[in-house]
This record gives sequence, C-alpha cells and structure tokens, in this order.
Amino acid sequence: MDTQHTGTDASEDLPSNWGRWGEDDERGTLNLITGEARARGAAEARTGRTVSLALPIRPAPLISGPFAPATQDASPVQQMMVYVGSPAPATADVMLVTNHHPRSTHLDALGHTIRDGRVYPGRPVDEAVTPAGARHGSTAAYAAGIATRGILLDLAADGPLPSGHAVTSRDFEAAEERQGVRLESGDALVVRCGWPMTPDPGRPMPGMSLDAVRWMHRRGASLYAGDIGDAHPALDPACPLPLHRVALPMMGLPLIDAAEVDELAAVCAELGRYAFLLTVAPPRIHGLTGVPVNPLAVF
Repeated sequence: MDTQHTGTDASEDLPSNWGRWGEDDERGTLNLITGEARARGAAEARTGRTVSLALPIRPAPLISGPFAPATQDASPVQQMMVYVGSPAPATADVMLVTNHHPRSTHLDALGHTIRDGRVYPGRPVDEAVTPAGARHGSTAAYAAGIATRGILLDLAADGPLPSGHAVTSRDFEAAEERQGVRLESGDALVVRCGWPMTPDPGRPMPGMSLDAVRWMHRRGASLYAGDIGDAHPALDPACPLPLHRVALPMMGLPLIDAAEVDELAAVCAELGRYAFLLTVAPPRIHGLTGVPVNPLAVF
C-alpha cells in the first residue's frame, strides 16, 4: 500500500529469491505455478460456482475548486462523465484510479516496493522505475493473467483476530489441520483475519509476521491475497511490514491487497471445501506498479 518502504533489518537473514530465476526475472513466485499447479487448480472447478474477492467501489465525482465539498469521502476511483445530454447516442466517462488504495482490491507489481535502493531481483530502482513508468517489475508481467489453485486459511472462523495479533506459521498450520487442507508449491494463499484493510488509529490491526512470511517461502506460495496483510502500525519495529518489505521485493511474491474474503469464507464453510481455482485477469496496462483486479474463486 505504501509506495516505498525503508528499514534497518538485516537482508542477509531474510528469505530471498534474487537470482533464483535469473537477473531479468519479473514474475517472481509466479514461476512456481507450473502446468501441474494449474491443473491442480482446474480440478477444483467442479460446479462452476464463482465468488469475487474484490471490494465493491463506488466512484466519486471528479470535482475540485472552491465548490468541492470538504466532506467528500475519498474513493479510489474518481469519475468524470463525458455526456452532452439527450439525444446523445451513448454515454462515456473518464476515470482517475489510485492503484494502491486501501479501499481498492489491487495487485502489487514487484517494482512497487524498494529494498536497499533495489527492486526484485536486485535491479537498481532508478533503472527499474522512472517518472515515465516502471520499466522492470511492472504490471506487464501479469499480461497473461494468473490461474492456480487457491487455498483459503480462515483465521477468523471463530471471530476476528485480536487487535495487534501477529499471524505466525502456527496460525496457518492450525487452520490447515482444522480445515483439512494443505498449501502446496504453486498455490495461492488467501487469508482471512476478519478485519477491514482501512487503518483505524484507535485499534491496532493484526497482520503477518516475519515468521508467517518465512512459512510462505518454505511452502512455495505463488501469490498472497488477504483482507489484512501488513499491520498498521507495524507489529515488529525490527521488521516492519514484512509482506511489503520482504515478501514482495525479496521473494518476488505478488500481493493482492484489500481482498474481500468474507463471502469466500462463507461459501467454503458451506461446501466444506477450502480449495478452489483462483483466477486473476488484470487489465493489460503495462508500466504500472499496481492495478485494480477482480480475483475469482471458482468451485
């Protein structure tokens, strides 16, 4: 969600895929989605029932100047209608989209976050991202879309996680045992914590710990999506924002921020199935550091 993250944690002790798939790689852990992994996901699509993992967005009018209301709620999409009135043959609009907005379900590209002046897999940031757009680690890597098996780990089955809870590998493995499912290499990990993504200064949100990120690395998660990701404020000052500071820039793990997973959890509980085909088809707009998406779980 932030455009740049800095910190002092020791990179040499953190999970990394720099060089694993070559110096020019832009797909990161999506390389783990083999034909076998896609087939495993396709096998979960048995009935054709679908669930969207995207938050609904109501655009706000694109207005400014002295007559703009000071109380206008911020929307990730601002809209200007291009319409001249009847008898116009059609209507159209122009949108201004804020890609990394906490109320917009969006996919972070690998060039979104910076680690020690570099983006995945070690490319100097001034070469990778320019004022004219991202040249490396951009949304161009998602042009073919993403399709693999998704695994929901519902950590909020008994209610939302406590304020300030640091999610660990034990939380994940307990959910696997409870739900009778196991995340395998190439699977997408979907997590439900039972919290909205929008920060509330009065209630420190839960979030992923570095231990949780290490578990994703060991298991070979290809993609992360969740209602909550990194906690705000940070849970561990020694390693703040481990998803955006470690998983994305070092592991090359794409992140879907602000996913809507309540309906998904309800359907999984109803069907007694926590595995599904997950498809993500971003618009083919190249050179961005992130893009809104509508992920679909297919059962």
